[in-house]
Amino acid sequence: MSELTRRSLLAATSLVPLAPALAFAQQETAKPRTPVEAPFERDYPAPGFNPAWKKPQLNRTMLQDFVIYAHTDLEMTKKLLDKEPLLINGIMDWGAGDWESGLGGATHMARRDIVSFLLERGARIDIFTATMMGQLEAVKSFLTLQPKLIDARGPHGFSLHFHGQLAGPDADKMVAYLQTVKHVDLKPNPFVKGGP
Repeated sequence: MSELTRRSLLAATSLVPLAPALAFAQQETAKPRTPVEAPFERDYPAPGFNPAWKKPQLNRTMLQDFVIYAHTDLEMTKKLLDKEPLLINGIMDWGAGDWESGLGGATHMARRDIVSFLLERGARIDIFTATMMGQLEAVKSFLTLQPKLIDARGPHGFSLHFHGQLAGPDADKMVAYLQTVKHVDLKPNPFVKGGP
């Protein structure tokens, strides 16, 4: 057994505070850094049709980047869409069914410039985008066609009323209409210009 010296004691005790940090770092690196598909096993008969999968799917990283950039960066949104036009209607599953397209991201961030660009390039408009863009007649048509859409949730669970608050100069009219369909207690919207 070696003799315990002041230097060896100092060296040994200097590692003690690192132990929790090292354990945390090991735990963090053990977590997957990429999406993990939920486990699944059919408990019903397989469909009679088998897809051919003749073409590759969109690259998940590129789709993820496109959706993220579409929240705030028009130039990168344009660049990625020019690189891969099929991104226009690609939808990212952030987990647990939190589905978001580039249009959805731009919509809940009230980025009218990005929304307009995506719509011009062929993105499929939905009730959330129509609401944020202040298209009252379109929203009324959606809700006449399917009244239950008043309870629909967009990306990250944002409601129609949330999107109505983002309708710029038409926000008061849009929110007033939505409140006649279903009254909800509105919270301050962090994405409203000049808001909290």
